[in-house]
Amino acid sequence: MANRNAQWLLVIVLLTIFSVYVALPAEVKGVTPSDPICEEYAKDIRADTRGVRCTESIIIDLNSDFNPELNIRVTSSLGLDLVGGLRILLEADAPADSYTLADLRETANNVSRRVNGLGLAEATVQVQGSNRILVELPGVRDRQQAVDTIQQTALLEFVDFSGLNGSQFQGQRILTTEQLRRSSPEALADHIGNPNDGNRPFQTAFTGAILQAASAQFASTGGPTAEWFIAFQIKPEFAADFARFTGQRVGQPMAIVLDGVVISAPTIQAELSESGIITGNFSQAEATTLALQLRSGALPIPLKVATAEEVGATLGQQSVARSVQAGVIGVVVVLLFMLTYYRLPGLAADLALIVFIALNLAIFKLLPVTLTLAAITGFLISIGTAVDGNILIFERIKEELRGGRKLDEALEMGFNRAWTSIRDSNTSTIIICGILFLFGQTPGASIVSGFAVTLALGLVLNLFTAVIVTRTFLYFLTRLFHKAASERVWLMGV
Repeated sequence: MANRNAQWLLVIVLLTIFSVYVALPAEVKGVTPSDPICEEYAKDIRADTRGVRCTESIIIDLNSDFNPELNIRVTSSLGLDLVGGLRILLEADAPADSYTLADLRETANNVSRRVNGLGLAEATVQVQGSNRILVELPGVRDRQQAVDTIQQTALLEFVDFSGLNGSQFQGQRILTTEQLRRSSPEALADHIGNPNDGNRPFQTAFTGAILQAASAQFASTGGPTAEWFIAFQIKPEFAADFARFTGQRVGQPMAIVLDGVVISAPTIQAELSESGIITGNFSQAEATTLALQLRSGALPIPLKVATAEEVGATLGQQSVARSVQAGVIGVVVVLLFMLTYYRLPGLAADLALIVFIALNLAIFKLLPVTLTLAAITGFLISIGTAVDGNILIFERIKEELRGGRKLDEALEMGFNRAWTSIRDSNTSTIIICGILFLFGQTPGASIVSGFAVTLALGLVLNLFTAVIVTRTFLYFLTRLFHKAASERVWLMGV
């Protein structure tokens, strides 16, 4: 028993140190995301080589190849009511009978990947009704960039330009077989056909569906100066077809077309099978956005913006500070009550409660959880439930001591008999949290989801801290003061 408790104590101490580090504010860790170096590298780990930390993430790159062996993402996520931002309501720009609810959900998933790729991990994307998607972007002020990135369909095509001068079509809208498959001829009336084939549509060889990855990079592509370009990788199942197509057309141009516009028409220099690049005199922002759109895939349903509004922080810094202050006062009062009423067990409970709070704050950053006022309320309520579990255990221990059991037996019996009550009470509340979370997925009730998530996380952690952590601390305290606790039962709250 002693060895097991010693092992648990080591685990708890290490876990607490890690949690406290993760929970610390970014400025305390020396993170400066607003530094120009961070903007230059788009918060890449390469900035660390310049002596600047751009992210709270825990990154270990042992061989300095910018491919870290360990990359634990850590980020703070605050909701619209705390920091303000943008609320965009998107509407399907297609007849209702041309898509299904599954298509709408897949479109929402793609939108979510796009806004997350912009570094907006706290963004909320929800399907509303049968034809709308609500996007909330806390902290975002550039409305146009957000709308353009979300709405862009990003249909990428690799088009056969054999026998043509690709440069003459640069920046022009061309007609392709894939566009005709997806749209009506009337909508494409202003697009240019292939002059070498009677102005018939250009032949689409492949679409962006063959891409496995795409990233914006800055380097020389053969010219005298470096430039921004998109490096892409082909999915293994398409590699052979892509190699066959490019191998048969070495020396001929292949157009890279985005939403009907020719952005580049490079000459195929050699057979390509697994990777390639897209050039087009891009700026950093254009290359980053295009790479993001290609990674996210085309939207199954075209979207139009129904409303887009900037939302101010409804609480403000002063109100947030007061909410945090109220929470701190409440926690301090609880700690004093437990210590005064239960004495030695109360001290163990206080230590366990501190561990509980550190674990919660760390998980909020690791998942991450979007913190709104409702979510903070759920977290504070979970602190109360953590104390409830300790009270059940300590009252059981007091009953056993009053019944004449020795201290060690009373501790064992108290924890064993209280466990079922703690388990059942927390499980029933977790079920209610699940119902609240599902209710929060309906239009206009998203605030309920944040409350349910933080409360449920707290309840799950409580099953660990109220039993394992409190037990470990209490056993060590009773070993340290065993004689005094055995002879003076008032130290055990009796």
